[in-house]
Amino acid sequence: MPEQREGRDELSEQYPTENFIEFWQLKGVLHNHTTYSDGLNSLREMAEFAKTQKYEYLGICDHSQSAGYAGGLKPEQLLKQIKEIDTLNQEMAPFKIFKGIESDILSDGRLDYDAEILSQLDFVVASIHSGLNMDMDKAHLRLIKAIENPFTTILGHLTGRLLLLRNGYPINHEYIIDACAQNGVCIELNAHPYRLDLDWTWIQYAQKKGVMISINPDAHEKQGYHDMFFGTLAARKGGLLTKNTLNALSIEEFEKYLFDRKGKI
Repeated sequence: MPEQREGRDELSEQYPTENFIEFWQLKGVLHNHTTYSDGLNSLREMAEFAKTQKYEYLGICDHSQSAGYAGGLKPEQLLKQIKEIDTLNQEMAPFKIFKGIESDILSDGRLDYDAEILSQLDFVVASIHSGLNMDMDKAHLRLIKAIENPFTTILGHLTGRLLLLRNGYPINHEYIIDACAQNGVCIELNAHPYRLDLDWTWIQYAQKKGVMISINPDAHEKQGYHDMFFGTLAARKGGLLTKNTLNALSIEEFEKYLFDRKGKI
């Protein structure tokens, strides 16, 4: 397969290429921002556009309260958004908007809201946005505590890198992936062309450990959904299988995934 021609061990892999994820197989768009925080389109606009693109579901993950630089949501704003999502879901069914947040991972590894607020969400993307200039020990402390938080569903843009602009903070990928496996946490492949993080070189290891990958656009406007095409190319380069791609699940399968995960909290 052209995407895999790196002179590594791609010819010895056991997975048939026809099982690799294809862009058209993505059924949901997770990790998206609206005008509630720093997005350019309203919640309704983001939902209606996702529906016109034939997606079955949408995950809204505006920035959390500590992200003041990005209009992070105070608890009362988040609760207002939850009510608006409930109203839109009644109107737009069977299409569904899932209630989420991109929670900052704070300096000590805590998530950005207490359990009372987090319990009202369908899922949580946990990401580091501040204090990026840290050593591996500090990065591990923050990431592991977030991974072990039972409300964390997806670990967002794993290293915080911006391609050609900023190196990611140092981590031991195997150590972090192993922790995700132990705690049932999915890892995001952030599809923004400047991120593509999780790096494709770690997809095979994640799959061997049973960790699901979610190809997320991190969209701050509705056209940003299309970045998932680039994320899919990176995923195929790493040999990501459809069965291991979180947002290739149907809406029924995704609902069951979230229900089972929340049932363990």
